[in-house]
Amino acid sequence: MFIYLTSGTPEFMLSLQKKYSKEKMVVLYGQSSAILLHESAKKSVFSTPRSFEIIREINELDEHGFFVLNHIPVKSESRKLFEDRFYDRIHTIEDEPGFIAFRLLRPLHDETYISLTEWSGPHSYEAWKASGTYKEIYENDTNGVDQSNIFTSAPYAKTFITSRPEEEEL
Repeated sequence: MFIYLTSGTPEFMLSLQKKYSKEKMVVLYGQSSAILLHESAKKSVFSTPRSFEIIREINELDEHGFFVLNHIPVKSESRKLFEDRFYDRIHTIEDEPGFIAFRLLRPLHDETYISLTEWSGPHSYEAWKASGTYKEIYENDTNGVDQSNIFTSAPYAKTFITSRPEEEEL
């Protein structure tokens, strides 16, 4: 399975989702952009997507949630180490309140993995970030491995919602 991402105006993302209504697609709205997430076993319908292989997944993605895409730049020679360490710890997220789904995405054309989590809302995500589980997965467990040997730069997260921001205010 693969996930393909493309970005553009909210209107264009909605038009693509409507055009390919038989495909599994979710429009995600961020602070300054919208992206369309296409999950498929086939080639993407997008002309120039960011392409990822799903290498670990938990549950089905829902079209109504709070999405966090944690971008993690990993050195090519450290991919196996990163993936093995991530596999060993990510299962702990399943019991977190508000957790919906997870995907670990291996990049097909660059070095930045994405850890995609879906939550029932931003409060669930923030509660998880304050938990011991989060620290276990992302902060504490280095097993003596020098982080500079794995990552090319610091990870960063982008958050998205599945309803247009102006729709929430109504």
